[in-house]
Amino acid sequence: MSAAHEARLPRAQRPAPIRDRVDGVLLLDKPRGLSSNHAMLTARRLMGAAKAGHGGTLDPLASGLLPVLFGEATKFAHDLLEADKTYLATLRLGETSSTGDAEGTLTPTGGSLPDEPALRAALDRFTGVITQRPPMHSALKHQGRPLYEYARSGIEIERALREVTIRSLELLRAEGNTAQIRVACSKGTYVRTLAEDIGEAAGCGAWLADLRREAVDSLLIGEAVSLEQLEALPLAERRAQLAPLDRLLQRLQQIELDAEAARRLTQGQRLRVAPRTDSLPERVRVYHADRLLGVAMFEAGVLIPERLIAAPADC
Repeated sequence: MSAAHEARLPRAQRPAPIRDRVDGVLLLDKPRGLSSNHAMLTARRLMGAAKAGHGGTLDPLASGLLPVLFGEATKFAHDLLEADKTYLATLRLGETSSTGDAEGTLTPTGGSLPDEPALRAALDRFTGVITQRPPMHSALKHQGRPLYEYARSGIEIERALREVTIRSLELLRAEGNTAQIRVACSKGTYVRTLAEDIGEAAGCGAWLADLRREAVDSLLIGEAVSLEQLEALPLAERRAQLAPLDRLLQRLQQIELDAEAARRLTQGQRLRVAPRTDSLPERVRVYHADRLLGVAMFEAGVLIPERLIAAPADC
């Protein structure tokens, strides 16, 4: 039975949802027009998973990579929220938008469109550490309410400037009133605000016409699957699309523990490790017999459990 047919059935006639413990990471290609939470809930249903979350919200008007975390993988959502992101952005030049994107009221600026060298010069002004003022049409909260709710009521809230880092900013295409750029940036970067600021620097105005997320840290859109692709598969093959939990932790150094040390660590005990590992970084991923135990902090020769993975019931 397809999801669309199932949704048309009266609730009492719908099959009971499967709610298994499912652990892993789904690299989902979120479609434009769907909220991140809706996409995550749909993926959870298709996977028959008891617990799910996602690693970084994408606006409904944006598409692209949405890491969906199942079961024990949700313990590492913070790592994804802190990670750098890469976006493919399309800018419309010569106009401004009241919201910075296609949902707003568009106003021609009357400014002449920049040629490619002038546009590249404008982009160069926004690499490195920059300051941004969060847009009113955003999910950032003030007194428990998202800013966009105030904006829809015509209320302007004072927003403090924040520092973000633009790792790289590449002009891919410039044709007429359209420019396509690739942005690699730190967490908290508003690409919509960046588009507006680039338009101002170029002297013509601009708004964000399209946004697609291509990467979250080392996770890439080329590895992602769509909801339609998932729905076409039987359950076992859907779950086979999941990457293991440690796919989220590849930047951390790996250490292996023997059985006794692993037992003590998983009980929450601190471990003093051999002096030869004193060069370990502050944070490491810990294994026993090729099974991820979790993440630990390394301080003065001692491993301190940070986030531990619950063993499967059959272990």
